[in-house]
Amino acid sequence: MVLNLLFITTVIKSTFGVVTTGLWLIPLMLAAITYYRYDAVDPESRPLDQLNLYPEYDFIVVGSGSAGAVVANRLSEVRKWKVLLIEAGPDENEISDVPSLAAYLQLSKLDWAYKTEPSNKACLGMQNNRCNWPRGRVLGGSSVLNYMLYVRGNRNDYDHWASLGNTGWDYDQVLRYFKKSEDNRNPYLANNAYHGRGGLLTVQESPWHSPLVAAFVEAGTQLGYQNRDINGAQQSGFMIAQGTIRRGSRCSTAKAFLRPIRQRKNFHLSMNSHVTRVIIEPGTMRAQAVEFVKHGKVYRIAARREVILSAGAINTPQLMMLSGLGPRKQLEKHGIRVLQDLPVGENMQDHVGMGGLTFLVDKPVAIIQDRFNPTAVTFQYVLRERGPMTTLGGVEGLAFVHTPYSNRTVDWPDIQFHMAPASINSDNGARVKKVLGLKESVYKEVYHPIANKDSWTIMPLLLRPRSRGSVRLRTANPFHYPLIDANYFDDPLDAKTLVEGAKIALRVAEAQVFKQFGSRLWRKPLPNCKQHKFLSDAYLECHVRTISMTIYHPCGTAKMGPAWDPEAVVDPRLRVYGVRGLRVIDASIMPTISSGNTNAPVIMIAEKGADLIKEDWLTNPEYKVKRQASTSSTKSRPAAGDTDAAASSIQGINISSSSSSSNISSNIIEGSNIVDSSSLYDSSNITYSES
Repeated sequence: MVLNLLFITTVIKSTFGVVTTGLWLIPLMLAAITYYRYDAVDPESRPLDQLNLYPEYDFIVVGSGSAGAVVANRLSEVRKWKVLLIEAGPDENEISDVPSLAAYLQLSKLDWAYKTEPSNKACLGMQNNRCNWPRGRVLGGSSVLNYMLYVRGNRNDYDHWASLGNTGWDYDQVLRYFKKSEDNRNPYLANNAYHGRGGLLTVQESPWHSPLVAAFVEAGTQLGYQNRDINGAQQSGFMIAQGTIRRGSRCSTAKAFLRPIRQRKNFHLSMNSHVTRVIIEPGTMRAQAVEFVKHGKVYRIAARREVILSAGAINTPQLMMLSGLGPRKQLEKHGIRVLQDLPVGENMQDHVGMGGLTFLVDKPVAIIQDRFNPTAVTFQYVLRERGPMTTLGGVEGLAFVHTPYSNRTVDWPDIQFHMAPASINSDNGARVKKVLGLKESVYKEVYHPIANKDSWTIMPLLLRPRSRGSVRLRTANPFHYPLIDANYFDDPLDAKTLVEGAKIALRVAEAQVFKQFGSRLWRKPLPNCKQHKFLSDAYLECHVRTISMTIYHPCGTAKMGPAWDPEAVVDPRLRVYGVRGLRVIDASIMPTISSGNTNAPVIMIAEKGADLIKEDWLTNPEYKVKRQASTSSTKSRPAAGDTDAAASSIQGINISSSSSSSNISSNIIEGSNIVDSSSLYDSSNITYSES
């Protein structure tokens, strides 16, 4: 099969002249080759997409990403509970297995492909001054699109959460949940007090490294930082990156938490199912059901105990607002009945990075398109699980450093570095430029002259931004994308802190250890920053605002906090204020962003959130009685807004000519019968749109 594929793809290239750069073959080959390998190494194979759903489940989990996959796994451990997991996208594909091809998944059908609103403070080098914000629309969510970096954050992050009134979220309480999911296969880490062994999520280093990453770690020691486990006792320091990979392939939460449970009889999965709202009964303010569209048909499935929103920091607040939970003015603007006035969609935070710092080298030690023989590299990966295709999206080194704006007496760095043996120029504009949305004028002037040259980069990123963004509804149509205001650098100190981080990165690159490679900064100024002296503070700030890059870590849009916190949406047990039977378990609940990549913290949140649910329903009789009583009672805490019966139509959706909003309520199930025969939506009218 493999030889046939090689022959066919070679013919395709010679016949049609597909691509001329060195790695043209990899995307074409891997769709089939890694499929062959995939079945060989994955005994669970693919999860099942349930065709015949029950009319009611004990728990319905919305979103199968870094959190939802974990929650569904842990809840379905209780055999008497029926659990439904709903995912908007399809299953992972074979390209997602390959760590180095992470960028190929962005802007694909597996990506929601969000964009921020235009800004005059950031993303100035991007098309229309908008940053691309990839989010996973696939089984496994953004754990399928991300760069697999395993970073837990800082002890002080979680102690700070607890100090805000979130009891049980201090570091000593959450550490066990990090360890619970982890199967760390690095021998020098696996047996210490900070790491777990035998969990479902595999963590290890890439089996292949460039010589540049060793130099990067050594350079850190020359600047006074230690080479240390940044997920251990202290965070400040330099380290070769650890990632969520297994046998050279990506270990998404779908692989780790869903494939092993595909045969559980109490677990159902519904893919390609776009949730449009949570049905909340206004009289009791209880989440009763979830409404979604699958293959042009509308379903409404009842939740006997709870609905759990794990749709991520963009989709969760959008769904809450569409369901009548959110800022009153926002909902009324779009004609949505206000059931609970909550600050949903506010408090959004993200790690913004400074991209484009490029260092050229004289030796062939970097990853460039034209160097590697595609056939040899592919077979090295497929057959031996080795080689450059195992790199974590190209990122090899991590570091956490202090700028003058941080308190160095506390181990709480304010800047993180991502080091990669490649840069924007390394693929001759084939992919990275497109993924960033970089303006053609910027690429042509600065990076095209060094296309396919050996180079490497350090990307400084801001760990604790002071600026806050928001997610708001564009329309009441659940198929229209929300308005995402990243609001980067709204607080000027954020840009100044990132400038100081860039200065430290430049000092790292100037360390003696890099002299052996002839490493030097590419000194071509950005076209819109030429008015500033090169590398001055003003120039660096202009650079920061021009090549502003999301690090894919939006969070905080359904903030966790005590009842007295006016910004809180959920309580410390992740229950939505004023609504029974509804929780949020994903990055949305973070009061403040964690110091580092957020995938590992979100998995921790899911592990802890699932335990909170089990505690409430299995070990707390008073809670159980109270919950059961509230289910049947017509009296409840009054909800904000109109308390009339919930509307049965979905506002803002295109309905087919053969259906109308008035007949939806009579055709959709009300928790007792399932509809799978009448197409209530014209699937040709269901589109994902920004307008």
